[in-house]
Amino acid sequence: MMVSGVPRFNLAPNLTVSRLCLGSMTFGEQNTVEESFRLLDQAFHGGINFFDSAEMYPVPQRPHTCGRSEDYLGRWISHRKIPRDNLVVATKVAGPSAQMTWIRGGPKCLDAANITQAIDNSLLRMQMDYIDLYQIHWPDRYVPMFGETEYDPIRQYASISIDEQLEALSAAVKAGKIRYVGLSNETPYGLMKFIQVAEKYASHLKIVSLQNSYSLLCRTFDSSMAECCHQESISLLAYSPLAMGILSGKYFSPGGGSTDARLNIFKGKYAEGESRYNLSNKIIKAATVEYLNIAKTYGLHPISLAIAFVLRHPLVASAVFGATKSWQLQEVLNACKIELTSEVIVEINKIHSRFPNPCP
Repeated sequence: MMVSGVPRFNLAPNLTVSRLCLGSMTFGEQNTVEESFRLLDQAFHGGINFFDSAEMYPVPQRPHTCGRSEDYLGRWISHRKIPRDNLVVATKVAGPSAQMTWIRGGPKCLDAANITQAIDNSLLRMQMDYIDLYQIHWPDRYVPMFGETEYDPIRQYASISIDEQLEALSAAVKAGKIRYVGLSNETPYGLMKFIQVAEKYASHLKIVSLQNSYSLLCRTFDSSMAECCHQESISLLAYSPLAMGILSGKYFSPGGGSTDARLNIFKGKYAEGESRYNLSNKIIKAATVEYLNIAKTYGLHPISLAIAFVLRHPLVASAVFGATKSWQLQEVLNACKIELTSEVIVEINKIHSRFPNPCP
C-alpha cells in the first residue's frame, strides 16, 4: 500500500520530526562538501526535516576529518538560508575513548567540563545558537555494544555518575544551548537509570529518545527495551535500518557491490563494520538472501522492504539512514510511502525465527 509524502512524528512538545532522518556520518569522508549539499537539498525538498550528526563524524574517525560532518551540515543551513525552526538538528557527544585522542584530548569521561565543551564546539561548528536534540553517543560505563552480545561483569566500570551527566545537560538546557536530551547505544538498565535520575530535573529537562540499531537483521530492541520505551514514553530513533547497506542486497550481488560501497572501501578500517556487519558471516548472508526473496516475491525494492519494516513499529519516531548517492536517497524516500501487508510481516517473522538478530 502506498502513502504520500514523508510522514511526521511528534517526538516532544514543539519537536515534530520527519519519520526519515538523514544521517551525516559520510559527510567529509565519502562525500565532499558539494556532494553533501546536494544530498541535503534533495532530502529537504523531499520532505525530510530531521538531520543527525555527531562530534566524531565522519567515519572512520580520524583526526584530520573530525567535525567535518557537523561543519558541512551547519554550512548548508547557513548557505541555503533555511529558517532554523524549519529543521530539527540532532548531534551527539562522544563517550569515553582512549583511541580518539584528538577529541578533547581523548574523551576520558562525560563529566560537566567535557559535555559543556562538546556542546559549545558543536554549536560553533554548525554555526547555530541551539541544538534541538543532544544525545550521549554511547554510555560512560561498560556495556556490550557494536556487535557484542554478552555482558562481562569483570569489565564493569563507570567513571562519571548519571547524575553529573544530567546536571551538565540540565545546565545546557537552562542556557538555551540544547532543547531535548536523547540517549544512544543504551541498555534497558541504562535507560531506566537515566529516567529515574532525570526526575530531579523534570521541570526543564526531558529525555525523549533512544537511538539504537534496529533493522530486519537486528531486532534486539523488541525483546526488553521496547517495554521500557513504551512505559516511559521514549521514542526509538532506529539507526542502521539497512544494516550498513547489507539489506539493499548489493554486497551479495555478483561482484560483491561497488568498490566505493562502505563495507568494501573501509574493510579493516572500521571496527563496527568488522564486528556487527561482517560480510563473511554466513548467517547474515542467509538471512539477507531470504529477505531479498520476500521483496522480489511481493514486488518491492529491497530498500522499501527494509525501511517500511522499521517504520511500521509504533515506537519508532524516525529511521536514521545514510546515503552517499542521490539514487540511494531517492530509494529511501520512495520506501517511506510503502506500508507492508500482514502477509508480508508473517513471512518476515518466519525468517526472523530462523535467523534471529545476526547483526546485534
